[in-house]
Amino acid sequence: MTTKTNIEKQEIEQKFSELLNICTRCRTPENKELVRKAFDLACVAHKGMRRRSGEPYIIHPIEVAKIVASEIGLGTTSVVCSLLHDVVEDTEYTLEDIKGMFGEKIASIIDGLTKISGVFDQGSLQAENFRKMLLTLSDDVRVILIKLADRLHNMRTLDSLPSNKQIKISGETLFIYAPLAHRLGLYAIKTELEDLSLKYEHPRIYNELWQKVEESEKKRTHYINKFSFPIMKKLDEKGIDFKITGRPKSIYSIWNKMQAKNIPFEEVYDVFAIRLIFNHDQKVQDKNQCWNIYSIITDIYKPKPDRLRDWISTPKANGYEALHTTVMGPEGRWVEIQIRSDRMDEIAERGFAAHWKYKGETGEAGQLDNWIRKVREMLENPEADALEFIDDFKMNLFSSEIFIFTPKGLLIRMPKGVTALDFAYEIHSEIGNQSIGAKVNHKLVPLSHVLHSGDQVEILTSDKQSPQREWLDFIITAKAKTSIKNALKKEKKDSINRGKEILDDKLKALGLHVSSDIFRKLLTTYKISSKDELYSNIGLGIIDLANLQKIVTKKPKNKLIRYWRLQFSKTTYRMNKNIRRRESKTGSKPQVINKKKPLLLTENIEGLNFTIAKCCNPIPGDDVMGFIADDDSVIIHKRSCEDAIRLMSSFGDKILSATWETHKLLSFLAKIKLKGIDRMGIFNDISTLISKELDVNIQSILLDTHDGVFEGAIGLYIHNTNDLDNLIHDLKKIKGVRSVVRDESKDD
Repeated sequence: MTTKTNIEKQEIEQKFSELLNICTRCRTPENKELVRKAFDLACVAHKGMRRRSGEPYIIHPIEVAKIVASEIGLGTTSVVCSLLHDVVEDTEYTLEDIKGMFGEKIASIIDGLTKISGVFDQGSLQAENFRKMLLTLSDDVRVILIKLADRLHNMRTLDSLPSNKQIKISGETLFIYAPLAHRLGLYAIKTELEDLSLKYEHPRIYNELWQKVEESEKKRTHYINKFSFPIMKKLDEKGIDFKITGRPKSIYSIWNKMQAKNIPFEEVYDVFAIRLIFNHDQKVQDKNQCWNIYSIITDIYKPKPDRLRDWISTPKANGYEALHTTVMGPEGRWVEIQIRSDRMDEIAERGFAAHWKYKGETGEAGQLDNWIRKVREMLENPEADALEFIDDFKMNLFSSEIFIFTPKGLLIRMPKGVTALDFAYEIHSEIGNQSIGAKVNHKLVPLSHVLHSGDQVEILTSDKQSPQREWLDFIITAKAKTSIKNALKKEKKDSINRGKEILDDKLKALGLHVSSDIFRKLLTTYKISSKDELYSNIGLGIIDLANLQKIVTKKPKNKLIRYWRLQFSKTTYRMNKNIRRRESKTGSKPQVINKKKPLLLTENIEGLNFTIAKCCNPIPGDDVMGFIADDDSVIIHKRSCEDAIRLMSSFGDKILSATWETHKLLSFLAKIKLKGIDRMGIFNDISTLISKELDVNIQSILLDTHDGVFEGAIGLYIHNTNDLDNLIHDLKKIKGVRSVVRDESKDD
């Protein structure tokens, strides 16, 4: 035992030494001493604690600190916080202890990294924790960067957790943390988080794609060399100092493209991308050098016009700068090329926040500051529901961007899908409140008009306009939502005060005063449930009180009758309650669910323990997960389903892993889409093959032809994915059929 302990101590010290070697800014005597102090405290605090894998817990904070130092590029303060990030949450040390030993700033960051414990349901708790973390982001972005490092190490060591925890954590990572890493410019971390999420959510798919990428490695390397040679020759002639690397697309991005376009692996034409990084010539702007190199490349290979991405004229919100183009290479293959300077490459690899904010560089940190400002605006509404907040946050800050111009030519970045009214509120809340319409590219449009990148927008206002409740139905930005809700709240408060005055004056004119009896009569007459609503409706003129005297002088009904009705309703309720009790006793017992074991999806009809989600229609063979509903029933979703990913990220305690039992008795609905060249008898060939030769029942069939091309959608009842794959394979053999794919779109 002693030997094992000594070996573990040596391993821990070895890992700590590696950390000090990695952290270049931790090498001064003062910094080294501070990091050692944090390490010693973490060792004492986590003494005897072990991770699920069996290794000493202290390994985890050391590895997080290594990621923070080497992969994100942060300094001593962040390394210290990484070593201490779980101390307050998991041990008896308090924030006051940390503050006393390490100061206010480190204690503040640790506070942002410490989870909330309290009375929340599990979904709200996860959302509240994320919200708390973002509150600290407003002051110090390092909270998020350390949290991303923590999540990355957790994902790298996810093997030791049970499958239900794996899919819950993977779903949460894909929903929140990978897009967050992307937003902060941490592309390497974002890519690894996505790949690891896919590995645990769809292990079979991940392994198949990884194998295909590996098998094509030699061919890819050969092709890259062949493609790059003429470019290298030209750049050498021009005296440009550069390096070219072939970067394979990530497994997740390949799978994502296959899903989005319904194409096989072989048709993902940009399976790899060429990255060309040049050393910036100080005499020439690096932006100009990018365009010069672009010109050299497109003289050799013809570009695809719609695939030019200019991120140097207008960098991404996270600071990413590069020029992307896709060109036609040898053998008729499209190749994506990313052109960027060494400065641009450092920002791309390390992240905009780390590069500009904490390395002492001078530069335009404006877009990051704007992003943090938007986070602050979203957090200003403390009454917002935590789960709604997460949805708003993801929609507004992780969506694709578009560029809108004001009438004076000022460029404003906004999320894709915004309306003219969102734009009005982005300029100023008062402009939004007084909006009556807009001119987009000099044409009059309603406030609900959806904007597109490059639009020039002028907002039309009137001082008589005020926010309308219906506006909430078509706006998408958090700033607009918060402004409208605040204005409506203020308007309601004013109308309540106005209504109160009107009612008091009317009652005084009748020689009466406000009483509970009068309120009861008014609420009953106008079918309103609260005093505030009554006052508000009076203040807004919805209730005019013309019949006030008649209402307040109305005599009550016989008390005996009212009492009898009350007793009757109570008795009825008790009878219904007893009936429900008897039904529950005679009915089947609720199923006992073991969250640690995968739920077996059996085909025993009498023992069916699940229902199929209509949003994604999973069938046997699909990677699936279970969600425990409020009535303890289990709903089965595909793991790739958007609804499932939201559930995994918000309701971790209600997630189950699930596996199919071989299904040959039950049939499940699946849909396929077909496309091809029309000819006489092709529709008959398709339906005959499905119903007669393959003995598959058709639920629905819709085939349409236009200009010699047909498209169709067919609903089928099949047993599993193998049967579906065989069916698709056979349909592709029919003369004229060019494409057959499974329809993964969400049901209406």
